[in-house]
Amino acid sequence: MDITVDIDNPVPQFEQIIEQIKAAVTSGNLKAGDALPSIRQLAADLELNSKTVAKAYKLLERDCVIETKGYRGTYVHPKAKANCKVNLQEWAARKLGEAVAELRAAGVTDSEIRNAFAGAVSRQWPLK
Repeated sequence: MDITVDIDNPVPQFEQIIEQIKAAVTSGNLKAGDALPSIRQLAADLELNSKTVAKAYKLLERDCVIETKGYRGTYVHPKAKANCKVNLQEWAARKLGEAVAELRAAGVTDSEIRNAFAGAVSRQWPLK
């Protein structure tokens, strides 16, 4: 598997890694059970901060595209190919867009929506 990161690309580096791993799984270049390089190794190969690679791996693991088996390494998840079709970021954006449209239709201002969102994200919701 060959991963490259373009620092001039406006897409964040961790997202470039995610996209390329998902593309490799979808195309069959990576199969269930295949080993992936460690975070440190991939970061060194790509000349990136290891936190960037760790973020990509964490999101891929959340989406069940990869699985980490402790000190034994990181592997392609058994159901990775099916899970590559799910994009939680797009789903969240769609859900938030629907909620914002509903709130605006009810007369809630953008400022009130932002404050409510910030409170919900910081777990201060509901207001007391």
